[in-house]
Amino acid sequence: MPAATNRADLIAVTEKEYARLATLIGGIPADMALRKAEDDTSIKDIVAHRANWIGLFFGWVAAGRAGDPVHLPVEGYKWSELPAYSRALRAAQRDLGWDAARAGLADAHDRLMRFLEETPEAELYTPGRYAWTGKWTLGRYAEAAGASHYRSAARVIRGWMRAGAA
Repeated sequence: MPAATNRADLIAVTEKEYARLATLIGGIPADMALRKAEDDTSIKDIVAHRANWIGLFFGWVAAGRAGDPVHLPVEGYKWSELPAYSRALRAAQRDLGWDAARAGLADAHDRLMRFLEETPEAELYTPGRYAWTGKWTLGRYAEAAGASHYRSAARVIRGWMRAGAA
């Protein structure tokens, strides 16, 4: 699926992918959501990870707007070290329950939607507006943190459910 190139399309794809994910996870009982797969990851972990990623996005935006260093993907980790970051995040969220994970994702999504609705298109889609975004626009980062992550989470969860791993 091609990336959105304007604010209206970004809002539409973010809402669409969130609705699909929310429908999918809405009927998953806690015992299934908390069950660990072979890689020590659960559906709850996947959902909580997506909420966390939106939080990272807002950290990047705040730092970039303030002229502070932007640590991508997160301070102390390189892109090649994302698996280690994910393990550390799962450990930090170990005691997070299923209802709290879903609520955290809903809250993060609501915050993202408010941001997309309030941020002018020029800020979202002017190349080079922020040095930290490199060749991507701010809108592309928002899509990666939101719609793209929702889509990948739904794909993984459906796969686990088909395979009986969840």
